[in-house]
Amino acid sequence: MPTQTHLPFGDDADAPLPPKLPETLGDAMQPPAEELDVLDAAATPVVEPEPEVPAEPVATAPVEPEPEPSEVPVEAAAAVVAAGATAGPPRISTRPRSWSSRLLGVLMRPFISIQVEPAELQTQLPDVRDGAVCYVLEDYGLTNALILEQACESVGLPDPMRSLAGNPLGRKRAYVALSRRHAGKFQPRGPAAGKTHSGSLARLIEAHRNDPTLDVKLVPVSIFVGRAPDRNAGWFSLLFSENWALVGRFRRIMALALNGRDTLVRFSPPVRVRDLLDENLSQERTVRKLSRVLRTHFRRIREAVIGPDLSTRRMLIDQVLAAPTVRDAIEDHARREKSSLEDAWKAANSMAYEIAADYSHSLVRSARVMLRPLWNRIYRGVLVHHLDTVKQISPGKEVVYVPSHRSHMDYLLLSYLLYDNGIYPPHIVAGVNLNLPVVGTILRKGGAFFIRRSIRGSALYSAILSEYVAQLVSGGYSIECFIEGGRSRTGRLLQPKGGMISMVVRGFLRRPTRPMVFVPIYIGYEKLMEGNSYLDELSGKPKEKESIPQLLSGIPKVLRSNYGQVVVNFGEAIELDPILAQQAPDWDGKALDDEEKPEWLSRTVSLLAQRIQENVNRAADVNPINLLALALLSTPKHAMAESDLLNQIDLYKTLLSRSPYSARVTVTPHSAAQIIEHGEEINVLRRQVHPMGDVLAVEDDSKAVLLSYFRNNTAHLFTAASWIACCFLHNRRMPLESIVRRGRSVYPFLQAELFLPWTEDEFEQQLRHTIDIMTQEGLLMPDSDGDGIIERNTGVTDEVFRLRAVGHSLQQAFERYYIALSILAKNGPGTLSAAQLEAMCHLAAQRLSLLYADTAPEFFDKSLFRTFISKMREIGLVSNDSNGKLVYDSDLEAWATDARFILGRDLRHTIEKISPGVIEEATAG
Repeated sequence: MPTQTHLPFGDDADAPLPPKLPETLGDAMQPPAEELDVLDAAATPVVEPEPEVPAEPVATAPVEPEPEPSEVPVEAAAAVVAAGATAGPPRISTRPRSWSSRLLGVLMRPFISIQVEPAELQTQLPDVRDGAVCYVLEDYGLTNALILEQACESVGLPDPMRSLAGNPLGRKRAYVALSRRHAGKFQPRGPAAGKTHSGSLARLIEAHRNDPTLDVKLVPVSIFVGRAPDRNAGWFSLLFSENWALVGRFRRIMALALNGRDTLVRFSPPVRVRDLLDENLSQERTVRKLSRVLRTHFRRIREAVIGPDLSTRRMLIDQVLAAPTVRDAIEDHARREKSSLEDAWKAANSMAYEIAADYSHSLVRSARVMLRPLWNRIYRGVLVHHLDTVKQISPGKEVVYVPSHRSHMDYLLLSYLLYDNGIYPPHIVAGVNLNLPVVGTILRKGGAFFIRRSIRGSALYSAILSEYVAQLVSGGYSIECFIEGGRSRTGRLLQPKGGMISMVVRGFLRRPTRPMVFVPIYIGYEKLMEGNSYLDELSGKPKEKESIPQLLSGIPKVLRSNYGQVVVNFGEAIELDPILAQQAPDWDGKALDDEEKPEWLSRTVSLLAQRIQENVNRAADVNPINLLALALLSTPKHAMAESDLLNQIDLYKTLLSRSPYSARVTVTPHSAAQIIEHGEEINVLRRQVHPMGDVLAVEDDSKAVLLSYFRNNTAHLFTAASWIACCFLHNRRMPLESIVRRGRSVYPFLQAELFLPWTEDEFEQQLRHTIDIMTQEGLLMPDSDGDGIIERNTGVTDEVFRLRAVGHSLQQAFERYYIALSILAKNGPGTLSAAQLEAMCHLAAQRLSLLYADTAPEFFDKSLFRTFISKMREIGLVSNDSNGKLVYDSDLEAWATDARFILGRDLRHTIEKISPGVIEEATAG
């Protein structure tokens, strides 16, 4: 496998646009005129900027910035612009900059290294390069202006230090600032008397009213200094990193000196001033509205990059304990436990401290410095795809990250990648089992908050946890939760648990201040650190409790190991508003009371959880180990001739490329030969040299079990191909329409188990398209009579071998289904409850695995039988009688006939033989 550079943390080349303005500036300008008085009256009073005079540098710098024109009230600005509108033809000012600002620019350049976003600025924002452009900064400062100038120069944008044609701003620059920094000791504070907004913006708008040919575009630009501390010289630089505080001249100069080489400049999409005039508002109201929307935009960008303005942990806990629902729960707890209110409050306070995160910006930045060498040591690279879509949607949204859960490394990887790419890391829902001495403190300061595995039986704890989550949601904190409830031991996505999703949604409904969006994330590994412990648990050993000695003893082995490559794919985001509009059409968007539990909430949470899992699967990554596992585990001895393995891998890649599951699925670019080489390199494969051709095999049975984990990661991508192949395992010829009809009947069960995204009609289209591909590949062929019959080759040909390998990944699913149907048929209707059927299926599958054939670890997983039984009830194949027993009719028998058609006669006989005929047999087994 070719050598890869360590940690290519970049995103896709097709990066989308950067975050837009709040609902885009243009959209934010569109409320009806009659609503504007209400908007203006309700707006939070804004501290207006002082006259835009550049701040002087500290005394150590032998420079003096040149003063800017003072801002004046709108009426005076309008008069100035009107007087100058007829003063002659437009011209571009060539007035030279002061020697002091030029000198400061020269002195700053060695200390400044700028990352510009979006990366492909010239192609993604072509309007910025052409025509008149006025840049808008959040805060004024000569250093900000010089950073802007350097950024524009680096990407070929118009120079902000030269005035626009005709000087519509009334100043010799092409940028304005919404506010000044008010932290300098000798800086005058407070706005000038009578001034209400930026005179520069007022002059610009008035100039457009007076000159119909003028068309200036406003480009908001956000500047952040000090977001990447891993390249800083020392820890002292952390004190001067970007935050929410307004800083003075000294801190700004120190920040530039220490962190200037890690400066982020983010350009937002431009807005035409001419469009603002189409609303026909007065001059005063247009400027007020534009200023307000720009401030909102900058605040949202800042929240997305450095996170919300953090309160202390103590303050947040005080808010939680002061909430009415928690105070009521404290009183109820005191009555129930027959204790004093003081003791009940102490118990609540202890619970709140047990839960709450203690986020430390310095620790997160420090951890980032230490984690990069760790990733480089244990992984061959961490690839990220579709991350820019998150940057696009996150400003102004409450973001909930919902990753698949495969390893304890998931927490660290995701937070690291988000922070490393300029996105504020989330608060992470973690199990209280990780709240170990020292480790728990570090995780808590990294944003983790700890919850108990079960909160039943403790109304007080439940109330505190719900209120804490609601406070995070209303405060704009992003959240990361694992809705599977724990790490998957089989490689499949687990059925989601709706508890945390319900809390997050309820937190939004209590204070619907900003839209909520869920971001599914697929994390794919080539090798798991927890592989051996998963193997022990799958073989029946109890799970070992996490402990400090266990952690310390495992570190040397981890550092000596090669865990291959990790891929993190961000899936398609799911907005909550459209789901609420569908499930709760009567909800008017107003906040719900704390105790209110609408009947549509449960439906909404279930639909949301299902859609999240579907979108996780739609963002899957197919790595070399996934392909090797799919191929090798399809053979009895988990071995293949090298030529057969090469052909099988090529077939899988062909199916993925010609019938793509989703636009977000990524596939390894390596050839089949490189994939085999990589498998040998990380000790997944063993090569047996032979004169007739080398044989490649899994090293031992334990590694074969672990490989089933990686096969299951991507089995859903081949559902259509596997179903078609299964149809021909025991049948040489089949009508095309029979394949499709039977596929439609089994699809609901496959969809529930594998979180497939299609409707039955869409699945039918997938089947027909895949049959065409298999025909072109020579695996199938149409009957020569042209009567709609599809057939495979006879005998044991290479094509038959490849076809059987494709079908193997689904075969055991149909065996499980047939076990359930056989037990139902043997016991008859009205005999078994759903729980009894589930237990009997588990025992029968376990016995089949022990006596007759090796099976995957999930073959006798109770949860898979539970999902199958639940789906049978949902679609009406079985139902409950008055005694809670399962009853069925001829429809189930017809479905069982189709299932028998997939399985061989010997296997059907074996399953029927071991299926318990009475409940006593199951309990005795």
